[in-house]
Parts: sequence; structure tokens; C-alpha cells
Amino acid sequence: MMSRRHLSAMSALAITIADTASPVSAQLVVFDPNNYAQNVLTAARELQQINNQITSLHNQAQMLINQGKNLASLPYTSLQQLERSFQRTQQLLAQAQRMAYDINQIDRAFSTTYASVQASETDQALMANAQTRWRNSMAGLQDALRVQATVVGNLDGQRKEMSALVSSSQGATGALQASQAGNQLLGLQAQQLADLTAAVAAQGRAQNLEIAQRTAAQDQGREQLRRFLASARGYQPSTVRMFHQ
Repeated sequence: MMSRRHLSAMSALAITIADTASPVSAQLVVFDPNNYAQNVLTAARELQQINNQITSLHNQAQMLINQGKNLASLPYTSLQQLERSFQRTQQLLAQAQRMAYDINQIDRAFSTTYASVQASETDQALMANAQTRWRNSMAGLQDALRVQATVVGNLDGQRKEMSALVSSSQGATGALQASQAGNQLLGLQAQQLADLTAAVAAQGRAQNLEIAQRTAAQDQGREQLRRFLASARGYQPSTVRMFHQ
């Protein structure tokens, strides 16, 4: 057993070491599990909030990109081509020869040239009116052929425009581009309907002029026959020699 002298020496040494140790080295680090867990949860919540903010900013940026696409204009337009086609058709209709598409002019013609033959009209006036009506019919037929030729000539350009518009519509990046492509396709259809209307109108004008000419010619023929039969001299038969010996 250890002697009392040795125990006393060791106790004195321990007391000396305790007294000479610095205050800093004498402190002990204490680990608190509850506090650590709370700090971890707080950090996790803050990280989740940051992730949510990043996701929100990403969604907002994507929404702005989509809005920009929806507001982007269609890079292709067929407006000028459609306007040129309309103008060509309108010019042809405006260039209608002689009796054109004018209500007042038509009314004047049917009150004079195409009117019922009056007994007071001279033979020269009857012949002049007949010639005018014939010229009107020929002009109407020529105008109808010109309009039809123009309409047929527009078909190739319309085909190209339709192909370009359909391609633009299929490649549209937003609602505005798709809407603009659809509107231009409707404009192209309207231009085709305008060409068809012009062709039908020109053809109908030519047919009506021809019908009016035949009707007026029948009326004039009856009047000329009446004048021939009512003349004082009348018809006098005579011997005609067909061959000479």
C-alpha cells in the first residue's frame, strides 16, 4: 500500500496543477444535441425557401419568354401580293369597254340603243344602233376573256402564297404568329373569291349584252319588215335571168 507520505505528495501536486492552469484551458466545450438539431432544421428551411425562390424566378422567366413568343409578329406577310392581285382585277373591271359597270350608263343605253324601235326613227338610225349593239357585245366578250385570263394567271401566285402561309402557320412560335398566319390565309381566300366574282360578273355581262343585242335585233327586224311591207311600192316580182346565152 501506498504510504501516507506519497498520498500527501500527490494531493499537493494536483492542487498545484489546478492552481497554475490558465482560465482558458480550464473551460470545457459542451455539445447540446437539441440546439444542433434546431440549427439544422433552420438551415434546411432557409435552403428550401431559396430553392422555392429560384423555382419561382425560373417560372417567371419562362412565362416572360412565352409572352414574348406570343407577341412576336409573323416574319412573313402576303399583304402586298394580295393587294397587287386585287388591283389587277379592279383595273380590268374599271377598263370595261363601251358600256361599263355603271348603272346610269346602262340605263341610258337601254333607253336609246337597246330601246324599242320607234316608227319615227330613220333607217340610218336603226342601222347605227344595230352596229353599236354589236360592238358592245364584242367588247363584253373581250372583257370577259381578259378577266378570265387574269384570274387564271393569278392561280400560280395564289398557290405559292398559300404554301408560304401554311408553312409559316405550322412554324409559328406563338399565338400572335398563328393568328396572323390564319388572317392572311383568310385574306388569300377573300382574294380568290374576288377573282371568282370578277370572272362571273364579266361573263354575265358578256352574256347579257349578247341577249340584249339579239332581243333588240328581233324588235328592229320586225319594224324593218313592217316598213318594207307598208311601203307604197311594196314588193314587185320580176323575172331574173340566171344565165346568159
